[in-house]
Amino acid sequence: MNKKWVEKDPNAVQEAQKYENPVPSRDFILDFLQKWGAPISHLDLCDELHLQHEDDIEAIRRRLIAMCRDGQLISNRRNEFGLIEKMNLISGRVIGHRDGFGFLKPDDGKDDLFLSPRNMREVFDGDRVLVQEVGLDARGRREAKIVEVLERGVRKVVGRFDGQNGFGSLIPENQRITNQVMIIPDEQSDLQYDDGQLVVAEILQYPNRRQPARARVIEVLGEHLSAGMEIKVAIHSMIFPMNGQ
Repeated sequence: MNKKWVEKDPNAVQEAQKYENPVPSRDFILDFLQKWGAPISHLDLCDELHLQHEDDIEAIRRRLIAMCRDGQLISNRRNEFGLIEKMNLISGRVIGHRDGFGFLKPDDGKDDLFLSPRNMREVFDGDRVLVQEVGLDARGRREAKIVEVLERGVRKVVGRFDGQNGFGSLIPENQRITNQVMIIPDEQSDLQYDDGQLVVAEILQYPNRRQPARARVIEVLGEHLSAGMEIKVAIHSMIFPMNGQ
């Protein structure tokens, strides 16, 4: 088994202690990609690192996927992996607007970028995402498109139930959330809620290009216009603000 990378990987000893069949560490892969200077496929990376054993190749595949999940790498449509900065991608937090569009607040503190309503269909206010700048919109604002969602910022949503028999949709009280949220009945719950009532819903499935978000009701707050309801909504908004905590 060829292990040429071991001599160059400063974390080789730690990898050997943690795994029965160690492979190049995350730091080593990041350093390699920095020097490589371009996206590279999984199999080409294995060739460059002289990894030929089936177990090594599979372990590297899993590591690359984990690094993408943790925001260390990004994969393109050709299934090549690369450093975010080498792909001219920008990470940041989504800021929603009640009119359906939104903005990206970059992590590096630079100016916000405009996100179209079409892009906002896949995310909620508060999500962390990677975007690619695509130019200027009709009003001269820097515009971006979402490439990947790094972290969801909303776990629960307070809103008005619109439907009957447990089926319907949620109209969020937070005006920065304009996404359609479908309410799915929870067969294991005894909660009863009627059309127009304010409820707390837990997200079960986040939105994508083809389907809206889905959620289940976990608490009923009461009638929308009843006395003291504004206080209840404010309290719940403090318990789990945009970051869903």
